[in-house]
Amino acid sequence: RSPQMVVGGRRRTGGRVREVEGHAWLDHEWWSEILPEGARGWDWVGINLYGGGGLMAFQMRDGEGRALWHAGTLSEEDGASRIHGPDELRFTPLRHWQSPRTGIRYPVEWEIELAGRRLRLRPLIDDQELDSRASTGAIYWEGAVRLFELGAADEARAIGEGYLEMTGYAERLAM
Repeated sequence: RSPQMVVGGRRRTGGRVREVEGHAWLDHEWWSEILPEGARGWDWVGINLYGGGGLMAFQMRDGEGRALWHAGTLSEEDGASRIHGPDELRFTPLRHWQSPRTGIRYPVEWEIELAGRRLRLRPLIDDQELDSRASTGAIYWEGAVRLFELGAADEARAIGEGYLEMTGYAERLAM
């Protein structure tokens, strides 16, 4: 079940120990110093598809919100993966949310066009802003999302759940 890992362990509840198992994924950001000249931040999504596959897609943006680079990988349930370059992938913001704490405006709902497919990304809740100025110095939005595929009549069918991270909407990300 790409990009997932099989995990297991024990859980103690009220003096009772239970064996647990499931699926998880590991995501680790190394640093932001590799951002290209002119890049202000990125939008990144990792989705576990209900059918067992996964989608990872991202775009790096300039200060005006234009994509400098974007790409993605779609993995099938059988583990087969295909990389999609800039000519097959496009992010379009559909709806914005403004933080009542920081005043930063984030595009929380997106349309993603991927190799002829129209996908809609929606947050489970809008307010998922992280203010980590005290630790990393960054303010960004990251949280739970659901992915829908749009049909011919724009009907939306849920096809997966995952995580969206958006950086650089306040200022250029530097960690």
